[in-house]
Amino acid sequence: MPTPRFLQIHTLHSYPAALLNRDDSGLAKRMPFGGSVRTRVSSQCLKRHWRTADDEFALGAIEGAADAIRSRNVVDRRVIQPLRVGGAFPDELLDAVQTEFNQAVYGSSGATESGRQPLLLGLPEVEYLQTKARAICEEHSDDAKAAGEAAKLLFQTARRNEERDNFVAFRQQASLPGGLVGALFGRMVTSDPGANIDAAVHVSHAFTVHAEESESDYFSVVDDLQESDEDAGAAHIGDMELTAGLFYGYVVVDVPGLVSNLEGCDAGDWQSANRELAAKVVEHLVHLIATVSPGAKLGSTAPYAAADLMLIEAGSRQPRSLANAYRRAAPPLTDAATGALCDYLGGLDECYGAREARRVMSVEPCDVPGAERLTCDALAAWAADAVRAGEAT
Repeated sequence: MPTPRFLQIHTLHSYPAALLNRDDSGLAKRMPFGGSVRTRVSSQCLKRHWRTADDEFALGAIEGAADAIRSRNVVDRRVIQPLRVGGAFPDELLDAVQTEFNQAVYGSSGATESGRQPLLLGLPEVEYLQTKARAICEEHSDDAKAAGEAAKLLFQTARRNEERDNFVAFRQQASLPGGLVGALFGRMVTSDPGANIDAAVHVSHAFTVHAEESESDYFSVVDDLQESDEDAGAAHIGDMELTAGLFYGYVVVDVPGLVSNLEGCDAGDWQSANRELAAKVVEHLVHLIATVSPGAKLGSTAPYAAADLMLIEAGSRQPRSLANAYRRAAPPLTDAATGALCDYLGGLDECYGAREARRVMSVEPCDVPGAERLTCDALAAWAADAVRAGEAT
């Protein structure tokens, strides 16, 4: 039975008449591949919809999983603003602490909102910052300059017995300092490299297995209050791009990295660590990938679809995408796309051997090499059990 160091999740999703992910000009995102242009959905778009989904498999519904906030205004609105309520501290004092906290958290240009980049902070970090801000204000209630200096000192390198008060030390000791989202998808903090978190879930850009299919949708708006003697015609006319496509998606879960991020252990010790939370996260993630749709223009296109196929492989060797099954554009049909995937996977097995355990969920009959067919619930449970047991059956 293989060790599930990596879980590879391959999907096929079909969407008609949709605009799933737009570029800066309002058109569908695209990419060239194999000599033809494909419609694309960015990994950032996919991850945001998975992490903000609100259903029974939401990430926030997992017991013991801390939430996180991505914003340029965490210090202003979640750390300092609650201290302004009730007028317990003078504005001058709070302004001094706020400035130092923003510069420490967001970098030297963080004093102004325009100088900040959105940063992911876990709720444990936000609560820590608010506790420290309150303590500083209480200690220096009549001296704004001293409060600012104390706030600045909080983020400096720890010395002697100051470790217990240092933000870096807090992150090292806290459970999920960056929240569950940070543990899954990582974060980069340019102002504090020590706060960086390596992503444990790697997400590729989804793309159509066939050449792009798009059209410009012309639409008009009728004025309900227009009188019969007024100029006939639409009150507004416009157009937007609509696309249709069968998308291949690919996600890799680095199981040692996930356990390390969740439990605070070294990645090399993942098999001796508690893996229950990691297993639950994987179970939820499988459901989210299969059933949560990205999409712009929700009200006018209803772009909701569940996966037609999901293949999960568990193994210990380096992952490899099956995207090359579609380097030659396939017909835009699920059975044709499934056949191309199976043929390519079979070829890889002949060259490199079949060393992964595989399970597949498919709406249509399929014959994926070495894969037993399961329901979505059973597939998610199988992936979770592989993480929990440290081996894949």
